[in-house]
Amino acid sequence: MTNVNPATSKPALLKINNYFYRRGGAEAVFLDHIAMFEKAGWDVVPFAMQHELNPPSPWSDYFVSEIEYGHDTGTLNKIKQAAKIIYSFEAQRNIKRLIERVNPAIAHAHNVYHHLSPAIFSTLKSAGIPTVMTVHDLKLACPSYKMLRDAKVCEDCKGGRIHNVLVHRCIKGSTVLSTVVLAETALHRSLGLYRNNLDRLVVPSRFYIDKLNEWGWPREKMVYIPNFVDTEAFETNWTEGDYFAFAGRLAPEKGIDTLIRAAAQARQRLVIAGTGPEEAALKALAETLGADVVFAGYLSGEALHRLIGQAKALVLPSEWYENAPISVLEAYALETPVIGAKIGGIPEMILEGETGLMALPGNVQDLAAALSAMNARSPQERREMGRKARQWIAAEFSASAYLRRTTELYATLGVHLPEPQRLATHSN
Repeated sequence: MTNVNPATSKPALLKINNYFYRRGGAEAVFLDHIAMFEKAGWDVVPFAMQHELNPPSPWSDYFVSEIEYGHDTGTLNKIKQAAKIIYSFEAQRNIKRLIERVNPAIAHAHNVYHHLSPAIFSTLKSAGIPTVMTVHDLKLACPSYKMLRDAKVCEDCKGGRIHNVLVHRCIKGSTVLSTVVLAETALHRSLGLYRNNLDRLVVPSRFYIDKLNEWGWPREKMVYIPNFVDTEAFETNWTEGDYFAFAGRLAPEKGIDTLIRAAAQARQRLVIAGTGPEEAALKALAETLGADVVFAGYLSGEALHRLIGQAKALVLPSEWYENAPISVLEAYALETPVIGAKIGGIPEMILEGETGLMALPGNVQDLAAALSAMNARSPQERREMGRKARQWIAAEFSASAYLRRTTELYATLGVHLPEPQRLATHSN
């Protein structure tokens, strides 16, 4: 029988993530998942880190104390933070109290490392609570979580050679931080905190399933459940502008320098939304090349939707193993086609020639050719690509599809909705 919260008589879903506010893609999935399952009849209980940007929650007294990197702090506090990064006894104590309070039927985690720590998984296992975790990056394989070094793909730690994270100083070029992450990884693996305590991994891209399997994770422990977007929240009545768009963090692995060179070569106008460490260098590059590039700064909400909705295409020129970018789904929801790099999970999100085009990562000529090919299509042809993209994701990447797939996963672990809610869920 599925556990229920004694206070509400509903099945309790324990949702776990470091942050409890909209900070990035992982947090968006985490928070949207909470809203979705509450609507489906679950009693959803969050467990996260205390933070000044958190919305009010009746469960915040159980949250762990804040660890925020980059703040000035004394040596003693830095040592305490390093210890919590590796293994958080506070998180274990707090989640144990929370379990005793709500009697969760299942726990679904997202990002926990460096803040909550996977120490909580052994506590959940001891309590007999089925636990799944959504894989948002490659931390389960790569100590620095991106398989990226010096803006290039790196798999040197494969086969257990995790000492390379220190050899290459992969964490911000710092020997100290890289040592902490090496110690963290070695301890977590020796205790089997992920491998022995997680019942299933929810993986949003087939590429990540293959990559984790290459690095030793059993395929039968992983379940493909793609990310989702609510298409009804996005307008589609845009008038196309004469530009291509990029939106995201201005970091080396995003391939924006390649995009600027390609735009210059193809003589296409480019609007870049976002900020980041490469901003000054990218502006200088655009000026040197005489490229028609506008840096729009950080945009969100309606302004970002308008930028992408009016673009000829959204361009993702990534040069690292992207997982399943929600930005692709959002562009499609706006009926905008996508030009994406053939790397990571991006290719499985593009129907070549139907919802977008692809180019080799890091290849200026190939990306320039893709920009030119998209530009050569008529506005009507591009809009038709966008319409097909929206129809595709409305069927395969919808909230209802995500809810169905996730509840089916929970059912394989013996966790079910009460009959009325289950019937309602499957009728949607």
